[in-house]
Formats: sequence, structure tokens, C-alpha cells
Amino acid sequence: MPTNQKRPACLGDFQTVTLPPGATVFRAGDPCRNFYLIEKGSIRVDLINAQGKSILLYRIAENETCVLTTSCLLSHEDYSAEAVTETDVVAVVVPKSEFEDRLVTSQEFRDLVFRSFSARLSKLMAKIDEVSFSSLNRRLAVRLLELAKGGDTVAATHEQLAQDLGSAREVIGRKLNAWEKQGLISRNRGSIDILSQPALAILCHQGD
Repeated sequence: MPTNQKRPACLGDFQTVTLPPGATVFRAGDPCRNFYLIEKGSIRVDLINAQGKSILLYRIAENETCVLTTSCLLSHEDYSAEAVTETDVVAVVVPKSEFEDRLVTSQEFRDLVFRSFSARLSKLMAKIDEVSFSSLNRRLAVRLLELAKGGDTVAATHEQLAQDLGSAREVIGRKLNAWEKQGLISRNRGSIDILSQPALAILCHQGD
């Protein structure tokens, strides 16, 4: 958890778990046994269809919980997506039985659960709206600038970008090829160099 934030008092007596990058937190069909609060790191949650194609639903960052986990615990259903750590992760773990008990006995715990659930659900709805109605040009430009983090190099493959944006690898490849011909980017094996950040910034506010 960020150094300027403390663990909520209602979680003070629960243990933490540490996971390395690339660890599977849960898969579709797994039963939900624990509630998590991320103290450090990042987890991505993907929806994967029968053909193996995946789309990024959301990421769980520091001081956040997983909306799907909360939903599964409340509805007593199994997971319908997959979660994998992107970095080293430290998380507070609340067993299902304790989760159910604290919901009844602790106002602070209830507030934490439902406040986090509401915030994450709002972000998920925004993600659905973005995928459904925002142009791919805009979403791709925004994602490249996000991944660059103020620099000029993006360490991502076409497949990774396609998963993040809910598109096909071939479609992303065509977009990037066109931008490369226009001098906006330069593609390398496993990375993309941004040659014109102002041009991508303009695309962030335009449609196809």
C-alpha cells in the first residue's frame, strides 16, 4: 500500500500473501474462497472465450479490490474470468467465512467492501462504454501514451495491445502499420517507439 496510506483497521488482523509476476490468482470456473485487498502491485483480469481470445476487463492496483471476487462471494458463484499478476503483488487475504461474518458484524468492513465495489463497477461500465462506442484510433493512441508513461518507448506486442483494447491482433497491426507509414511511430520486435507524441495526443480526441 502507498507509504502515505495505512491498512484499514478492519483488515488489521488478516494475513498477507505475496505473489510473483505471472502468477494466476484465479481462473474461470474456480470457486471463490477469499476476498483480497491489494497493498502492492498490479493484477489484470481478463475475460477469455471458448476460442482462447481474451479481452482486458480491468486492472486491480494498490488499495483496490476485485469487483468480480466481491460479486462471486456475494452470489456464491464461481469465477467467470482469469486474473494474473503483472508485477510482484502483496495482498491482504480475507477467507470467505470471515468475509461473510465481517459483512454482518463490521460497519467499517461493509463500507470498505461496497465503496470499493461501487467504484470498480463504475470503472468497468466506463470500460464497456469505451469498447462499445469509442473509436479504435482513439483507444489505441490513449493506450500507447499510457504505456509510454511520458517516455518514447512502449514495451508491448500487437497481441498484448489487442487484448487490452478488445480487438484483433490483425486489426491492431494494420493501425500501427498505417501510423508507421505516417511517421507517428516506429515498430520493433516486442516494442514500439513513439516518434510524434503531439500527433498521438491529437488522435486521442478524434474518431476513426
